[in-house]
Amino acid sequence: MVFKKLLGAVGVGGPSVDTVLDSTTAVPGGPLTGRVLLRGGRADVEIEQITLDLVARVEAEGEEGESEGTVVFDRTVVGGGFRLAEETEHAVPFSLTLPWETPLTELYGQPLGVVLGVRTELAVAGARDKGDLDQLGVAPLPVQEAVLEALGQLGWGFKSADLELGHINGTGQRLPFYQELELTPPAQYAHTVNEIEVTFLAAPDGMEVVIEADKRGGLFSGGHDTVHRFTVAHHDVARTQWNTEVDGWLRQVLDAHASRTGPYEAQGHGGYDGHGGYADHGHGEHHSGEHRSGPSTGAVVAGVAAGVAVGVVGGMVAAEIVDEIGDAFEGDEDEEGDGGDA
Repeated sequence: MVFKKLLGAVGVGGPSVDTVLDSTTAVPGGPLTGRVLLRGGRADVEIEQITLDLVARVEAEGEEGESEGTVVFDRTVVGGGFRLAEETEHAVPFSLTLPWETPLTELYGQPLGVVLGVRTELAVAGARDKGDLDQLGVAPLPVQEAVLEALGQLGWGFKSADLELGHINGTGQRLPFYQELELTPPAQYAHTVNEIEVTFLAAPDGMEVVIEADKRGGLFSGGHDTVHRFTVAHHDVARTQWNTEVDGWLRQVLDAHASRTGPYEAQGHGGYDGHGGYADHGHGEHHSGEHRSGPSTGAVVAGVAAGVAVGVVGGMVAAEIVDEIGDAFEGDEDEEGDGGDA
């Protein structure tokens, strides 16, 4: 247990805080529970508010290149309005729900290279002070796991994962960024496409799966090509033949890509941020009773297990840029930072 001293708001000798998560791994749309532990300093203080921020390292690409930062993508007030006496300890239990679009950080326990955190902020003596920061792991929902496992069994290899600032046009996306999982093709598609990007946009009833073939350039470069959207329901996980389902999606995407570009060419405009529309395909149900669980021997899982080096940059919540620096969240803890309020 490591208490983080709060110095900015009340000076040396102030209270300290340690946030303890009941589990370091959660799932999108699922609960996150724990306790905020406070230890009094050399004098009594009024704890006006305790806030938990969900933060992510996100990349943004614009006309002037890349930028770096941290996104606050969810904020919950979990306590406050009490007096913390000198040298005493106080525990505040909390329970919050992760947004359905919370990015994945791991697959079968193997890290994807995406970093998320839970940051504790205290309002003390009329000022806000960033306290504890804990890394958060997010595992896939059953439907996400089924799609990823099918991709692996179909021979697609995991390349990298990142979070990109922006909105996918025409979807129900709610967060100010989206996650891209980049996959390399099996041999039979090696002369058709260099890679695909897969994005999951989960919601209470189901999930949109956005697949893009051979993206070129950044978010504002006009280099997107052949973006398709498919929808699946959570309750279909156990009764869908996922290899057949996902293979059908990929054939639609790659056939459209090949007809527009030819081998190894990816020109034209896709469907992000107003750079053109994209095809919208509902999914055809294949009921077979087949349901795979547990680690797959497919190339997706093998690629994740091999390790990922992912660069992470730039962030925004609504119109607010949160300017924070650090190779990992641990580096942000020592920074005062601007833009803690949303």
